[in-house]
Amino acid sequence: MVARTVDLRSDTVTKPTETMRAAMATAEVDDDVLGADPTAFRLESEVAKITGKEAGLFVSSGTMGNLISVLVHCDIRGSEVILGDNSHIHIYENGGISTIGGVHPRPVKNNEDGTMDIDSIEVAIRDPRGELVFPTTKLICLENSHANSGGRCLSAEYTDRVGELAKKNGLKLHIDGARIFNASVALGVPVQRLVQAADSVSVCLSKGLGAPVGSVIVGSKSFITKARRLRKTLGGGMRQVGFICAAAFVALKENVEKLDGDHKKAKELAEGLTQIKGLKVDVAAVETNIIYVDIVEGSKITAEKLYKNLEEHGVLVMPKGLSRMRIVLHHQISSSDVHYTLSCFQQAFTGMHQEIGSYSISTSRDVSYA
Repeated sequence: MVARTVDLRSDTVTKPTETMRAAMATAEVDDDVLGADPTAFRLESEVAKITGKEAGLFVSSGTMGNLISVLVHCDIRGSEVILGDNSHIHIYENGGISTIGGVHPRPVKNNEDGTMDIDSIEVAIRDPRGELVFPTTKLICLENSHANSGGRCLSAEYTDRVGELAKKNGLKLHIDGARIFNASVALGVPVQRLVQAADSVSVCLSKGLGAPVGSVIVGSKSFITKARRLRKTLGGGMRQVGFICAAAFVALKENVEKLDGDHKKAKELAEGLTQIKGLKVDVAAVETNIIYVDIVEGSKITAEKLYKNLEEHGVLVMPKGLSRMRIVLHHQISSSDVHYTLSCFQQAFTGMHQEIGSYSISTSRDVSYA
């Protein structure tokens, strides 16, 4: 029997806090499709204020937020969007911009830090003189923080340069800000400054901030008017949605200040894992709450056996290939959970009794804790 569970698969696995549940139970609601839900409007207005944009729109997920944003900017089928080859929109959103919107992706190589070379972006912009045969470039997308790069952060200065390039070529700039608050806290730069150059931003509230559901997309009033119509087209009108927005508002107000602690625990865990023979972690690349861990070739334990061993001790991670895993910290992971996780990894590789912090794991897999 598993004595405890430490769920490190994603920061989307958090459970609503008691404060969130109370807010949901007492939320003032109305029909949001008719634009009448006061709690939804309060949340949308707050996110718009934080990001420095004119208006916001609550949507069910980051994927819906990115899809709507791309379709607003690329309103003619056959338009093209320049985006990172390792970006969430390109890899993990079911190809929706193409299958639903008829928008053509133009991937540019992501560097290890999540950026794309400015020169490479510029080269990817289609020459208007070739419009007879080429798609028409309409949009550039960035992701901050960049998940597949290990939660690396894009600086305001880099984003400004991409924004200047977009403006020079008559293009729009969208930021997938699924973890923009993580980037803001890690860089010590306000969210508004990080997205200043963007025409639209998708802000996820159910990742780093720990809300149970939802994202808010922000932009100009005219952008949001078009986005609201597309949300309805996609089946995203949710009527009395205020009870969900109430929990998200609590997350926005209470959990931003916890992100720095998440980042410190991620760094502590990464530093501990790199001390275990058979594992490889780029500790310097751990800037926020995401860690990528590689099993060194020739290790005595296979990835499959490692995952099974960890799961038997209640530690859940996300496999990312034959020898790589992802670990994501969140506000419901404690320092003692970090120590316990390190003990479980150590035991899996050595098969020996180890003590880290106040937790010990024995080869018999009996768990004892203080």
